[in-house]
Amino acid sequence: MSFVFAPSSDAKTPDTTRKIHIRRLYDVLHICIQRNDAKRATRAWTILAHCKEIKWQTMWMTSVHLLAENLDESEKMSERIEFLRVMMLQHPDDRENILKELVLRLIISKQYSEALDDLELYLPSFPYQDNPLLHVYAGLLSFYLAQPASQRTSLMPVSQFNPSRLRNAQSFFERAKFLDPMNPMAEAFLQRVSQAFPRIQSH
Repeated sequence: MSFVFAPSSDAKTPDTTRKIHIRRLYDVLHICIQRNDAKRATRAWTILAHCKEIKWQTMWMTSVHLLAENLDESEKMSERIEFLRVMMLQHPDDRENILKELVLRLIISKQYSEALDDLELYLPSFPYQDNPLLHVYAGLLSFYLAQPASQRTSLMPVSQFNPSRLRNAQSFFERAKFLDPMNPMAEAFLQRVSQAFPRIQSH
C-alpha cells in the first residue's frame, strides 16, 4: 500500500486524526487477515473501501483474499487448476462450487483474463447467474482489466479505462448488489466504477 502518511515505525506521525484512524484501521485489517479473522477483516475493509485516501488498486486483491477460504499455498497451482477443470466436467451437480474455486485459483496465479473468460461463459446460465460471489469476482476482474496493462501495477491514478470493460464491471457489481444488497464489496466498487467514468469522458 502507498500510505497516506508515514508508517507507525517511522519517526513522523500522521498529521490528522482522520489519518491516524485510517492507519490504525489498516493495521487492524492486516492483523485480522493474519489471524484468519475474516469477519473482522471484512468490517475493516468495508470502512477503508469508502475512504478516498485508499487507492482502489490496493483493495482489489485484498478483496479476493477475504473471499477466499482455506487456501493451501503449498499446492502446485497449475495442477490444481487442471484438476478443477476436470472436476467441472465430471461433477455437474457441484459445478457452482467448483467454479468458485477455479476462478479463485486463476486469480491467485494471475491468470486474470482466463478467470474472466470462465465467468463470462457460465454467468449467463442458471444457477451461476444467481450467485453474488461470482458476480463480484467478475466485477473485480473486469475493473482490473479495464486499465491499460502498463498501469495495472501502479498506485498512481489511472489515466484511461477501457469503456466496455468498465461498463461490464458496473453490470457485474450491480447484479451482485441486487442479489445481495448488503454486500460491502459490490457497493464499494460500484462507487469506484462511477468515479472512473468521468475520466473516460475527459479523454
